[in-house]
Amino acid sequence: MRVFSSIDELRHTLDALKRQGRTVGLVPTMGYLHAGHMELVSRARAENDLVVVSIFVNPLQFGQAEDLSKYPRDLERDSAMLKQAGVNFLFAPGVEDMYPRPMLVVVDLPDLGRELEGAVRPGHFAGVATVVSKLFNIVQPQTAYFGEKDYQQVVIIKRMVEDLAIPVRVISVPTVRDADGLALSSRNVYLSAEERRAAAIVPQTLDEAERLVADGLTDARELEAKLTTFLGREPLAKPEVVAVRDASTLEPVGSIEESIVVALFVRFGSTRLLDNRVIGSNRATGNNRIAGVIGGKGQPGKGQAEKGQPEKGVTK
Repeated sequence: MRVFSSIDELRHTLDALKRQGRTVGLVPTMGYLHAGHMELVSRARAENDLVVVSIFVNPLQFGQAEDLSKYPRDLERDSAMLKQAGVNFLFAPGVEDMYPRPMLVVVDLPDLGRELEGAVRPGHFAGVATVVSKLFNIVQPQTAYFGEKDYQQVVIIKRMVEDLAIPVRVISVPTVRDADGLALSSRNVYLSAEERRAAAIVPQTLDEAERLVADGLTDARELEAKLTTFLGREPLAKPEVVAVRDASTLEPVGSIEESIVVALFVRFGSTRLLDNRVIGSNRATGNNRIAGVIGGKGQPGKGQAEKGQPEKGVTK
């Protein structure tokens, strides 16, 4: 595995390989890798000739009162994991490499980006869209892989790719969960032992949402109210977002008739956890074991899995 911090050096290397007809898959991350990230890597390796993983803690997506300075970092550990997984290139730039001078241009999706998580993290998704668009321009992959835990992020990147005609296929990969159902996240390390036990209420709430809809509940506001009450059973859980939205557009729905996404953003102490569950349509539910293309019109990589089919080896 080769490691780059220079944009020009990475581009030069990849350009030569692309001229040989090699396909490239990109896995953008902020590092401190876990099994969820490695599932993205596994999917990328299966579908592309070459895999680039980026590790960059992007300051543009952190608010002033957020955890940029204490966000967990361990590049040596991450590098060893990626090398063992067969990644070809690690792109680990510093802030001065990505933003050598203050950014005057940003990519913003104000309607989508100010909803749900964006309502409690102003500017977050403008930072996400800007850094992802820059990574797409640097690497110019055929495909890029994102975890469905960050469902709103995937929808926003999908729309960005479509609106800006970026020739990248955005592929979502199922959420990887711990034994009690909690979605794996780099921020889980912030939880105390008591908070970690309490955090199981989040996937339990998604199970409750699925049960209520299966039992015939069709009023979205009533479902939100019932889920908020359910979360209230755990004193340490402080819900910031409990929302039922259209699964494709993230627009509010009144009656549950089509596919919906239940989005949760819950605070435990100083740690915010997000999770979601798509309910309805013909998508697999339960642990979000859904894998498939969520957007983009570029050329597929090698061995692309059929759309909507769960991948083998997804860790619960």
